[in-house]
Amino acid sequence: MNMMKIAAKVALISVVSLPLAAGAQTYREHEEAKHAQERSDARHHTKAKVVGGSAAGGAVIGAVAGGPKGALIGAGVGAGGGLLANKARKDHDVKKRERSGRY
Repeated sequence: MNMMKIAAKVALISVVSLPLAAGAQTYREHEEAKHAQERSDARHHTKAKVVGGSAAGGAVIGAVAGGPKGALIGAGVGAGGGLLANKARKDHDVKKRERSGRY
């Protein structure tokens, strides 16, 4: 009877863990997707576009609100926000590449 319980538990654990093992990405696959995304971003100057556009938008809003000093502060805040937005965009795109399997 005890052997039957052990066999049942082993069978249950293997069935439950099967979906987890099937969808797991390896470290190498993640690194390949990350590298492919970084190369694509470098080729299209994506980081510069996102950060520069955010800085310009922040400078415009800051200039309207506070003059030249406000433009400088707004540009700094916009650039910081652009860096955060670029990081989130890049992480999202890497996950998309992992799901699709195209590196």
